[in-house]
Amino acid sequence: MRRFLRPGHDPVRERLKRDLFQFNKTVEHGFPHQPSALGYSPCLRLMAIGTRSGAIKLYGAPGVEFMGLHEENNTVVQIHFIPDQCQLVTLLDDNSLHLWSLKQHGGASELREEHRFTLKGPPGSPPSATQITAVLPHSSREVLYLGTESGNIFVVELPSFRVLEDRTITPEAVLQRVPEDYCNRRSCELVEALREHPKNPDQILIGYSRGLIFLWDLQNNKVTHLFLGTQQLENLHWQRDGSKFVSCHYDGSYTQWPVSSDNRQPEPLENLVPYGPFPCKAISKIYWQTTKNGLPYIIFQGGMPRASYGDRHSISVVHGSQQTAFDFTSRVIDFFIIFSSEPTAEFDDPSAMVVLAEEELVVIDLKTAGWPAVHPPYLASLHCSAITCSHHVSNIPLKLWERIISAGSKQNIHYSNMPWPIDGGTSIAPDPPQRDLLLTGHEDGTVRFWDASGVCLHLLYKLSTVRVFLTDADPNDNMNTLGEDEWPPLRKVGTFDPYSDDPRLGIQKIYLCKYSGYLAVAGTAGQVLVMELNDEDAEHVVDHAEADLLQDQEGYRWKGHEKLKTRDGPVRFEAGFQPFVLVQCQPPAVVTSLALHSEWKLVAFGTSHGFGLFDHQQKRLVFVKCTLHPSDQLALEGPLSRVKSLKKSLRQSFRRIRRSRVSSRKRRGGSGNVQEANAKFDQDTLQEMELAPVQRKIEARSAEDSFTGFVRTLYFADTFLRDSSRHCPSLWAGTNGGTVYAFCLRVPPAERRMDEPVRAEQAKEIQLMHRAPVVGILVLDGHSTPLPEPLEVAHDLSKSPDMQGSHQLLVVSEEQFKVFTLPKVSSKLKLKLTALEGCRVRKVTVANFSSCKTDDYSENDLAVLTNLGDIQIISLPFLKLQIRYPCIRKEDVSGIASCVFTKYGQGFYLISPSEFERFSLSTKWLVEPRCIVDMPEVTSNNHVRPKSGMENTARKSRLNCCSVKGQWRVPPLMLEHQEVTADLTLMDILQEFHSKRLGMFSDACRLLHCQHMIKPF
Repeated sequence: MRRFLRPGHDPVRERLKRDLFQFNKTVEHGFPHQPSALGYSPCLRLMAIGTRSGAIKLYGAPGVEFMGLHEENNTVVQIHFIPDQCQLVTLLDDNSLHLWSLKQHGGASELREEHRFTLKGPPGSPPSATQITAVLPHSSREVLYLGTESGNIFVVELPSFRVLEDRTITPEAVLQRVPEDYCNRRSCELVEALREHPKNPDQILIGYSRGLIFLWDLQNNKVTHLFLGTQQLENLHWQRDGSKFVSCHYDGSYTQWPVSSDNRQPEPLENLVPYGPFPCKAISKIYWQTTKNGLPYIIFQGGMPRASYGDRHSISVVHGSQQTAFDFTSRVIDFFIIFSSEPTAEFDDPSAMVVLAEEELVVIDLKTAGWPAVHPPYLASLHCSAITCSHHVSNIPLKLWERIISAGSKQNIHYSNMPWPIDGGTSIAPDPPQRDLLLTGHEDGTVRFWDASGVCLHLLYKLSTVRVFLTDADPNDNMNTLGEDEWPPLRKVGTFDPYSDDPRLGIQKIYLCKYSGYLAVAGTAGQVLVMELNDEDAEHVVDHAEADLLQDQEGYRWKGHEKLKTRDGPVRFEAGFQPFVLVQCQPPAVVTSLALHSEWKLVAFGTSHGFGLFDHQQKRLVFVKCTLHPSDQLALEGPLSRVKSLKKSLRQSFRRIRRSRVSSRKRRGGSGNVQEANAKFDQDTLQEMELAPVQRKIEARSAEDSFTGFVRTLYFADTFLRDSSRHCPSLWAGTNGGTVYAFCLRVPPAERRMDEPVRAEQAKEIQLMHRAPVVGILVLDGHSTPLPEPLEVAHDLSKSPDMQGSHQLLVVSEEQFKVFTLPKVSSKLKLKLTALEGCRVRKVTVANFSSCKTDDYSENDLAVLTNLGDIQIISLPFLKLQIRYPCIRKEDVSGIASCVFTKYGQGFYLISPSEFERFSLSTKWLVEPRCIVDMPEVTSNNHVRPKSGMENTARKSRLNCCSVKGQWRVPPLMLEHQEVTADLTLMDILQEFHSKRLGMFSDACRLLHCQHMIKPF
């Protein structure tokens, strides 16, 4: 029983672990999921976005980000900044108001919720009496005006949220001035809009949904002007001088009204249906912006003809003879205009339009001819095409970084050169010490390169693989082409495009060598492209090669999709990564694993049928290996034929459960009562002892399980494979059936590299007894250090591996870690997962952790993500569990499948289709927003002077000079194992199903009783 006893704690190691490991969720990259509200503060120059889940996010200058979350998790309906204050008010769909403040704490600003309030009516009143529809923060910064569905306007004191009942504006007080015939036809109904007079804070403009508009005098509590609209009102907007305002309506029209000093009944100056005369959609919001040249900017949302363009999401900009209807690919949530906020300015002079759509943020430059879009430094639409895989590369060399940026800048010539207009606050976070890339593969066949060095995830370059193949779409199509006589003058804007021309184009695996600039990309239809970086446009023929992974075996027939057809002849590619060879797997199944060795000029690829090795220098296939088991018919059906496979798998599961039940009865041979007594005795005995965590017995899987030939991981290593005296290049492959294949490679020396072929010979085949899927392979040198990356030693960025001592092989399966000695491949050490609840390894990588107390200590450990969403750190080479952190909800299978680790103990995973959550496991490497927002400067006449961008820049430089140095430190370059990014497929779900039932006997019994309910297929 000694092996069950818990070992004693080493206090020195415990202190060291506290200096090495710390879990933090630091920042969310990307676009907020399901946005529902938008707000903007002209004085703070900050933008706020609310979501349906109750989150609120503030953005300013790049690096200035804040996030808050309402406890109720209700939808944020409206956001309003308090004028000239670092405060804002949010309205939720449960009719509650929340006051948030930006306050400085610990040298940085933080977003905190100060108060919450729900407007309540008198006893017995209907809910509509206090249902808030419009919110107006008054410029006095002392009160809020709340319009309701009942037509009442309540006044609430700030910050206490106390209702000032004596100042309530009732519909009865308004209707006294309304003509009798108008009253008979229309009631006030709900309050649609509240607007403060731009020149006189004692007057507010109130608009009711039926079209009635009036100007209310706050001092005298009376109506000064009535405006009798005849159409259903949508919104109101004051002109800058307060002499006119504009109302927009449900019928697609807008009306300009004068505000005179006398009491005459005002008549509209202009009533226009911009896209009439046919019935049009409602204009839900409008701006009238004055300019120095006398021609105003009229900007409105909606108003399109219902019959022909009723499904369009548009915002129209009219300036003199220029008119453009910006057409968005997702629903417009809200928008605002950035204009001159100087109180002494005579004109608005709008500079930019900021549009929050359901799937992206679009900023339009209104100063530049043609009104181009502005490239956003954050809030990137990660899911412009669905993300299918991710790959992270740390510490990019400066030369490669500059070449990628140069290629990306040539793609962005259609963007405006305007500086980012939302530039409030000052980022005081230290500059990142290195350059990191996050590569995302997408469903439309593109790979996007993101700057993941700091807080802002910024798009550097987009690579498209579509040009290599023949598809229905023309790559030269321009979505922004606008005919001269087209009406309405629609123009597509934004990057969100969820529709793929061909699902086979989807990217499944990415591998980038940062030293050589070689890039390997693999897709859904078995295509593997090898690319190199070219700084100029080029036209060349892409060489083709086929890899028959079935090796002409009889009895197998592929039932899935066909391979992609390639273009004949030369293909023109723009500057950037350009493919020079295409390897097509046959059958054209999804590529499940990929490895690139740029020093040997080799690329390895695997599918559900086998794996192969390709020499991309000589452009010839070295070998292929079929891994199919005779029962692997499911692997031949492809991704589009899964229903029958699922039924078959369920049936096989029930049969295995029944066999397991019968065999266990035979082994035990005793009665149920005896078994219960023995179990109770064992349990009582174990409770009396201090035990180590119980490790679940790993039950061997049948070789008949589907997908046993599925290749999960590929790994190149220069190690001892045949004998202990000579090391050689090798390729290792792990399959879903627990098999590890090892091939010796003979790579000719550089001077004969093009003359002699690369040769391969199988040297080892290891079959794990429990047959669990192999998700990671790693070779440790004589010092128990992972082998360096290709070309890392050649660039003097790593020490040469120790080739004197014996090497070790680490094989990571879903259920255990096992160390073998090389070259004999004898078992040396193993660690089984503590998994009473069915824990399985989903992702594993080697990460380097540095101490936060001393600069001269760092170590390599395994970072492991399980199917339960927790992260475990396991030491090398002794496989001791160091610490465990809960990270992702176990129900979030998409988040677990999307997780990617970095080289220095950070990670990313998708919390929604459009957002990455960034986390850190290291005390040393922490990327999080740290920023300051200053209170606006209020002048003597109660006006606010906004800070300029130069002032913010100067402040940042001062703060950085005062910041504590050493918070960021670049650890010595250590070794990085390949990312194991096997996607979550049906196979994973089926295995989850098997493990949970095979691991819990009570569930098995229940399922056996229900077995008769399933009909034969």
